Amino acid sequence: MSPAKFAFGLFGGAIFLMIFIWVGFALYLAYTKMDVMLKHLKNSTAVMALSHYRHLGAWGHFHLIAGIAALVAFPERHIKSGSLSAEDIDNLPATIKRKLVIWRWGILILCGSFFLFGGIGVIVGWI
Repeated sequence: MSPAKFAFGLFGGAIFLMIFIWVGFALYLAYTKMDVMLKHLKNSTAVMALSHYRHLGAWGHFHLIAGIAALVAFPERHIKSGSLSAEDIDNLPATIKRKLVIWRWGILILCGSFFLFGGIGVIVGWI
C-alpha cells in the first residue's frame, strides 16, 4: 500500500469517526436539552410537526434534533413562510442556539468531506 493510499484511508476513516462522534453529540443534545428547545419553540408549526419524532426512540430523537438544528441554522426561509416564529428563535437560549448551529454546519461539512473523499477515491481507482 502506497503512502498516499494510507493517508487517504486515514483521513477518510477520521472523517467517518467524526461523523459518529457528531451523531453522539446530537443524541446528547436531544436527550438533555429537548425539553428546553420544545418549550421555547412551541409557537413554531414546523417544530410542532417534528415533535412526534420524540416518541420514536433514539432515531426519532436524532431526526428531531436534526430538524430543529436545520430550522435554527437557516431560519430566514421558514420565518418568511410562517412555519417558524421569529420570537421563538430570539427566545431560544444563546448557548443552545450556538450548539445547534455548530452541529448543523459540522455535520454538513463532515458529510460533504466524506462524499468528496469517496468520489476522489473512486475516480483515482482506490475504492
